[in-house]
Amino acid sequence: MNPNTIDFDRNFDANASPTIKVEIYDQAYTVRSDGDPEYLKELAEYVDRRMREISSGTLTVDSRKVAILAALYIADELHQLRRMHEQADAQLATRSAECSEMLDRLLKLPRSFDQSA
Repeated sequence: MNPNTIDFDRNFDANASPTIKVEIYDQAYTVRSDGDPEYLKELAEYVDRRMREISSGTLTVDSRKVAILAALYIADELHQLRRMHEQADAQLATRSAECSEMLDRLLKLPRSFDQSA
């Protein structure tokens, strides 16, 4: 197998960057990145797992097609998580505004206790 090289950041000096070897779908890749090697290995394992899940559920043996289907699956996961994050942010903003309004109303109430005590 010929290793493929993937540069995550094209602006850094490729000769100075550390390399990490990973295997995805029985293909060896040498990844040059300043990122955490363990994190990159986790990503590669995740992609490999998705590709294997997809290939076991389809009739295609073309690794490019499997990779495209895996990319679509992962993109769908990403977009669903982004949508959930945006909804949670919107709910948090709404609740924060409600709390702020309640606090403003409470602070505007006349004080009914004796401040001289």
